[in-house]
Amino acid sequence: MKRYELIAPCHFGLESVLKREITDLGYDVVKVEDGRVTFIGDAEAVCRANIFLRTAERILIKAGSFRAETYEELFQGTKGIAWEEMIPSDGKFWVTKAASIKSKLFSPSDIQSVMKKAMVERMKEVYHTQWFPESGASYPIRVFLMKDEVTAALDTTGESLHKRGYRKLSAKAPIAENLAAALIMLTPWKGDRILVDPFCGSGTFPIEAAMMAANIAPGMNRKFTAWEWSHLIPEREWRDALEEAREQVIPDACTDIQGYDIDEDMVYIARENARLAGVEKMIHFQRRNVGDLSHSKKYGFVITNPPYGERMEDKKNLPELYGMLGRQFKGLDAWSLYVISAYEQAQEALGMKAAKNRKIYNGMMKTYFYQFPGPKPPKRKQQEDKCNQI
Repeated sequence: MKRYELIAPCHFGLESVLKREITDLGYDVVKVEDGRVTFIGDAEAVCRANIFLRTAERILIKAGSFRAETYEELFQGTKGIAWEEMIPSDGKFWVTKAASIKSKLFSPSDIQSVMKKAMVERMKEVYHTQWFPESGASYPIRVFLMKDEVTAALDTTGESLHKRGYRKLSAKAPIAENLAAALIMLTPWKGDRILVDPFCGSGTFPIEAAMMAANIAPGMNRKFTAWEWSHLIPEREWRDALEEAREQVIPDACTDIQGYDIDEDMVYIARENARLAGVEKMIHFQRRNVGDLSHSKKYGFVITNPPYGERMEDKKNLPELYGMLGRQFKGLDAWSLYVISAYEQAQEALGMKAAKNRKIYNGMMKTYFYQFPGPKPPKRKQQEDKCNQI
C-alpha cells in the first residue's frame, strides 16, 4: 500500500502532545515544527489518524513542496506536482486556505488563485480536456509558505477534528475540544482519578475527560472528506478503523468527573452535549458557584478554563474570581490544579505561583497553562474497588 507524508496541524505549543499520540498509534514521526507534526503512513493511517487523534486539527496528505519567491515560480512549482495521481478528472478541487509566514508571497487570495490555475493547466494536459465538470468528490488543498518554501497538501478531514459531533450547543467562548483534550493529556490525570471543572461552560473538559476514560475515539461519530476518495482510500479501511474504535470502548468505565457552572443554562447545555457524546452517565453536572468548590476525597484534579475578561468591564471581576478559586483549591486535600487563562495576573490573583507555566496559543490569543501539581497518591487500588467506593 502506498505510503504518504501526513501532516497533522495542532495548536501552537502542543506539538509534543500530538507527537506522543501519533507515536502511540504506531506511526513514525519525521518532523515536528511550530503548529504541526509530520509522520509517515498509508491509507489505513489516514483513517486511524482522523478517528483516533484527540489533539490534531486535521490530517493532510502532502502533495509536494518547492521554493517560490515569485508568482511565476509558484505557478510552475504547483504545475510540477502530479495532481492527477490524487485527483480524478471529475474531482472538485480548490485551494481552501493559504498561510504565509516570512515569505515574499503573502496574499492568500493571490496564492489561491495562481495555484488553482496551475492545477487546472496541469490536469488539462494530463486528462486531455479543456473543461472539468468538478461534479465528483471534493479535494480541498491547503498550502503553507514558510520562508519562501511552499508545501501543498490535500485535506482528508474537512471540518476541523475538534468538531467531534457532540457539541450542538455551546457557551459564548468555548474551549476547542482538541485543545481541552491536549491540556488534560499534559496532566497526570487518568480515568480513575477525580476531576472537577468549576467553570465548565458547555462541558468540554468533563466530556473530553469522560471520552478518554471510556476510550471513546473522538472521530467515531463523524464523517471525513476523504471518505469519498475510494481510489486512494478503500472504504474497507474506514470500516476497519471504526470497528477497531468500537472494540476499544469501555462501556462500563467508572469515573468521578464533575462540572459546575453558575449559569443554569450552561449546565443544561453541558448535560445535553454529554448525552450526545454518550458519556452523560459518567459526569455529574451541577449549578454551583466556584466559591462552593469542595470535595471530600483526596488526590483529585481541578482542570478549568475560567473567564479571561476579554471585555474591559469584565476584567474588574477577575481578581475576586481567581482569588476565590485559589482559596477554595487550598481547602482541598492533596489536590492538583491546572488552569488555562489569558489573564496575565492569574498567579497573583490565585495567590499561588505555578510549578510550571506553559505558553499556548488558543487561535491567535496567547494563553498560559498554569500547573499546580499536588502530591502523588499512594499505590492505586484495583479499579473495581475504587468503583465500589464512588
